[in-house]
Amino acid sequence: MLYVYQLGRRIESVVLPLEMLQQLKPSDFPNQGEYEAWQRRNLKLLEAGLLLHPLLPLDKTDTAPQRLRQIIRGALEKPLETGKNNESMQALRSIVLSLACRTFDGSASETIHWADGFPLNLRIYQMLLEACFDVNDETSVIEEVDEVLELIKKTWVVLGMNQMLHNLCFLWILFNRYVATGEVEGDLLFAANNLLMEVEKDSKSMKDPNYSKILSSTLSAILGWAEKRLLAYHNYFHSDNTELLECVVSVGVLSAKIMVEDISHEYRKKRKEFDVAHERVDTYIRSSLRTAFFQIMEKVKSSKRSSNKNQQNQLPFLSILAQDVSTLAFSEKAIFSPILKRWHPLSAGVAVATLHSCYGNELKQFVSSIGELTPDILQVLRAAEKLEKDLVQIAVENSVDSEDGGKSIIREMPPYEAESVVSNLVKSWIKTRLDRLKEWVDRNLQQEVWDPRANKERFAPSSVEVLRIVDEALEAFFLLPISIHAALLPDLTNGIDRCLQHYISKAKSGCGTRSTFVPSMPALTRCSSRSKVSGVFKKKEKFQKEQSRKSQVATTNGNGSFGIPQLYCRINTLQHIRTELDVLAKRTIVHLRSSESHNNNIANGTGKAFELSAAACLEGIQQLCEATAYKVIFQDLSHVLWDGLYVGEVSSSRIEPFLQELEHYLEVLSLTVHDRVRTRVITEVMKASFDGFLLVLLAGGPARAFSLQDYETIAEDFKFLTDLFWSNGDGLPADLIQKFSITVKAILPLFHTETDSLIEQFKYMTAESYGSSAKSKLPLPPTSGQWSPTEPNTLLRVLCYRSDETAAKFLKKTYNLPKKL
Repeated sequence: MLYVYQLGRRIESVVLPLEMLQQLKPSDFPNQGEYEAWQRRNLKLLEAGLLLHPLLPLDKTDTAPQRLRQIIRGALEKPLETGKNNESMQALRSIVLSLACRTFDGSASETIHWADGFPLNLRIYQMLLEACFDVNDETSVIEEVDEVLELIKKTWVVLGMNQMLHNLCFLWILFNRYVATGEVEGDLLFAANNLLMEVEKDSKSMKDPNYSKILSSTLSAILGWAEKRLLAYHNYFHSDNTELLECVVSVGVLSAKIMVEDISHEYRKKRKEFDVAHERVDTYIRSSLRTAFFQIMEKVKSSKRSSNKNQQNQLPFLSILAQDVSTLAFSEKAIFSPILKRWHPLSAGVAVATLHSCYGNELKQFVSSIGELTPDILQVLRAAEKLEKDLVQIAVENSVDSEDGGKSIIREMPPYEAESVVSNLVKSWIKTRLDRLKEWVDRNLQQEVWDPRANKERFAPSSVEVLRIVDEALEAFFLLPISIHAALLPDLTNGIDRCLQHYISKAKSGCGTRSTFVPSMPALTRCSSRSKVSGVFKKKEKFQKEQSRKSQVATTNGNGSFGIPQLYCRINTLQHIRTELDVLAKRTIVHLRSSESHNNNIANGTGKAFELSAAACLEGIQQLCEATAYKVIFQDLSHVLWDGLYVGEVSSSRIEPFLQELEHYLEVLSLTVHDRVRTRVITEVMKASFDGFLLVLLAGGPARAFSLQDYETIAEDFKFLTDLFWSNGDGLPADLIQKFSITVKAILPLFHTETDSLIEQFKYMTAESYGSSAKSKLPLPPTSGQWSPTEPNTLLRVLCYRSDETAAKFLKKTYNLPKKL
């Protein structure tokens, strides 16, 4: 260039290689070989500028290009004579100038075009720009860079360059130098990024197709390099080089935006420009987080294999992975999201949504393979639940200022429903336990003989075993490492409740009820006189006694599980279960209060635990007490009550034998039955004995007849009966005895009421009950079983068993009752 100025000519009017060939001689070089190599380079430069990449397309009819090719080809084989007056040199000059001086419109121009064809001009210019770097330090720009650039810019007129092309070329030089020198000098990339911002402005106004072509190829290369790093930025960046990350993102985003603008005018809208940056960064975040996730997963797998060999770190794989993913998420939020937020406001949200999805896929496969609940499975699900809470928290915090409040991100994070999985697994676990409990209940009941001598508490061993299994199930439930004990406890307690109800139902089934043991009432008959009654029914009386004894023997021998001792054992067992249910309920509340799901309303919920079993126990105890009492009175003691009391002469068949045997039963009862239910059983026995006493008086059959004189004996016998239960104050409370003896005491006075008076009372009560229909003929009142001195059927029965002619005639005339069955 200096040489051109020495010639006194403008640079744009000179074909520099041609002038150099003509002015320099072989003697200017160290040897002939170097001179020839130099000559060939200049000829190649002419060929490139005038033939291969001319500014103006060559005219096919012009012979100059062909002649120049021949000269250059010949010179490559034999060095060209370059003397000023040399004929070959003159020919070369003539051809070169004819090609270099062409213009688009054919007019004369002072500017010669030999190096401004595309892309030669850019290549030459880039080589010139390389002069800005220190030859001794490839990463450093020389101190005189500004002066050198000013000098280089003087070539623009020759090379057809301008500021826009300069920016693009210098961008590439800076970027390429950064990459070629090992990416160690960040200032080069920062400088390239600044130039890229200028290129972005230039690209909006520059419409030259050649510019667009070189712009596209340059930015494609830069974008490819940037995206290789950004699509896995966790592999390239860390907390110490976040500035570099910001620069690389800027380079990548700007490159993408410019390329989009260059391809289609539709992307020129401001919103769309923003969308390009947003979408690119969104892609980078998702891609890099996925890559980081799978790298962590492989690392955990490898570590797990190693630890398994060494018997260390026995945490389940997905539990460790969840911890590491959580660490990665918080690291992302702290290090990278603040940088990426510049282009993507929800960068942290996108990051955690990606991690949520990646871990969710692994968790889904894990859950699909679960067969039963194990500690490892619960540990994994709890870890997943904690991870999800961490990820959602980050997403929510990141979305506070967003337009939709982060709904779009949260929609990307469908819940793991770890709690639901845990719930289903625990429900399955509960079902297994309950099925096992049901099997144990059935097996123990089959083996149970209800022997009160089986243990000192005198209850069934099967109940102890069943309650032990129940306690173990509750204990195991609260040992499960879950946070939803309170929610799932009703499933377990309700199931236990049903199993215990089943046991209670079996414990009382087959034991009978009041109606099982109370004998059916014989048909109504009438008496004429005592002398006649006793003779007529002696044979019948003997027959009834024999039948009763046979019945008693059959009962004693034929139902070993339902004898009186066995019934006592059943009562004790239900009382024991009832007591233990209270203990279990209280223990459950204590467990619940110490569990993770503790809340202030637990007592309210658990207070209802086992309530059906508790109610069934109460009902069962009541049924068994009643059945036991009526079995004692009407079956075991029927030979001295139903078959013996007041049969024949009242004075010779009084209550003493019945009381003696009943007293023995009460002694055994007191020693056998649990003290909490003893009074109830004795009370039921008392009620049954009172019922039996009344049944003998009012429905004892034709073997019995009572005169007015028998009243004193009967009343005295009933007092003996009540005294037995009072036992001089050691037995039942007097007010309780009084309460249940009211009916008997109300009816007994009828037995010393005159027959005529009884008949009148009966007629009056019947008329009261039946109204006008009773005026013509007294209807026969039905047996209600509710004995009362004002009830027609009760009065009728007293008349039926009244041993006098007046009563007999009335019954014969009114109802035509027979004297015998």
